[in-house]
Amino acid sequence: MSTFLGMPSLPVFGTGNLHAAESFPTAAHRELGNAQLRANLGHATHTIRDKRLQVVSELPDWEQLRDAGSAIKESVMARLPELLEQFEQNFTARGGVIHWARDAGEANDIVAGLIRDTGETEVVKVKSMATQEIGLNEYLEEQGITAFETDLAELIVQLDHDKPSHILVPAIHKNRTEIRDIFLREMPGADPALTDNPAVLAMAARAHLRRKFLTAKVAVSGANFALADSGTLAVVESEGNGRMCLTLPETLITVMGVEKLLPTWQDLEVFMQLLPRSSTGERMNPYTSLWTGVTDGDGPRNVHLVLLDNGRSAALADEMGRSALHCIRCSACMNVCPVYERTGGHAYGSTYPGPIGAILSPLLTGIESEENSSLPYASSLCGACYDACPVKINIPDILVHLRSVDVDSKRGKKKLPSQMDVGMKAASWALSSGKRLGLVEKGLPLGRLAAGPDHKITKLPGIAAGWTQSRDIPAPPQKSFRDWWAKEHHGPETGGTNAPARGTARADAHLNAQDKEDGA
Repeated sequence: MSTFLGMPSLPVFGTGNLHAAESFPTAAHRELGNAQLRANLGHATHTIRDKRLQVVSELPDWEQLRDAGSAIKESVMARLPELLEQFEQNFTARGGVIHWARDAGEANDIVAGLIRDTGETEVVKVKSMATQEIGLNEYLEEQGITAFETDLAELIVQLDHDKPSHILVPAIHKNRTEIRDIFLREMPGADPALTDNPAVLAMAARAHLRRKFLTAKVAVSGANFALADSGTLAVVESEGNGRMCLTLPETLITVMGVEKLLPTWQDLEVFMQLLPRSSTGERMNPYTSLWTGVTDGDGPRNVHLVLLDNGRSAALADEMGRSALHCIRCSACMNVCPVYERTGGHAYGSTYPGPIGAILSPLLTGIESEENSSLPYASSLCGACYDACPVKINIPDILVHLRSVDVDSKRGKKKLPSQMDVGMKAASWALSSGKRLGLVEKGLPLGRLAAGPDHKITKLPGIAAGWTQSRDIPAPPQKSFRDWWAKEHHGPETGGTNAPARGTARADAHLNAQDKEDGA
């Protein structure tokens, strides 16, 4: 690994826990069969969504704050190399050490090496999406180093040997009874009489973590923001466990994506209003920790920061998709998404689930990567995610953009046309001519025959079977609109019952002109 100022010279695609192991449709079909999962997700997302709506409605300038957040992030992306250099100069001037990592492998090697240099084999961790993205816990375990998650939800997921299902609430897919069972089974020293009362469960976790806080010499964290004009890092959290990790150990190692920069301290004001309201529905964040290098007699003696690319330069190179890097990981888009609410986070495969994951993961890995090409289709394009995003990331437009990139990437690669190719060719032939469409419409009686006496088509062949797996198709009408129009609005000489009305003249002219163009 080489260390240098500025971003890596060439865009590199991301590695680590960004790649789905199976396509979204396959995973979603399996998750939809879990009724308990859907119930847990529905209750949790509706609760958070209602709280968010209440606190957002209290601010008369909420839309102006969203505009400001979007503008600041857009400015950061336009000046990213310059701001990274400024941040590095200020961070190192105050005793911190910067390490640059092009991908997950380099970042993991750097963190493991720093821990080995301390002689320790155990570390405590602050909740961090960046370290989940690179698979740090799994890598450290291979190196003989144990990482203890200290965020309560992350602890639950880790003890259950599971994966997070939500950016903000990793254990959102589990209810309190399942959590009690996990504690009894996996937590050393857990009281056998433990109940599923939330306060009792929280006390059990606190007693378990307290021992780790008081003995750990090394902590690993992520960062929500980095301020270029002062070299300061910021972590926001709700429990205070993160602050214990950031202040008690002798060595602090932070892993942060390069897009987390803000130009100045003043810019933080905007995001400290946007983030808590959008994420947990709170007016103010309970714990906000900021640190600038090393301070004598206060906090860690050794402060390191691993600046992670892992596909961000590739995403930045996509003019349409780069705004996905504006994401502040609030998860508001997930809590309003009808697809996420029913499938949960595991169906997305990547560390980043929900609407933001459906665009961010393919941008970081490249749309041609493994099964990630199916993620841009994991949306109904209802637009609720765009309305909820505090920095106005236009997720629906980026989804459509990535779908077109996916189609273009596969064009010409198949030797034989697929059923979709044949169907689209046939539709193009029929819909490009009124005369041809009229011929196709002659087949409507066949559709009524297939529908049977209940007037419903319940099973279609080939790829059309996907439609009838979950819904029926009504029987087609007895006659086409064109035939109905001719009968109702043309003169008696054509079999019609009414003379042409004033408003029908233009429609007749259009149909006649179309027929002439078709050679009818």
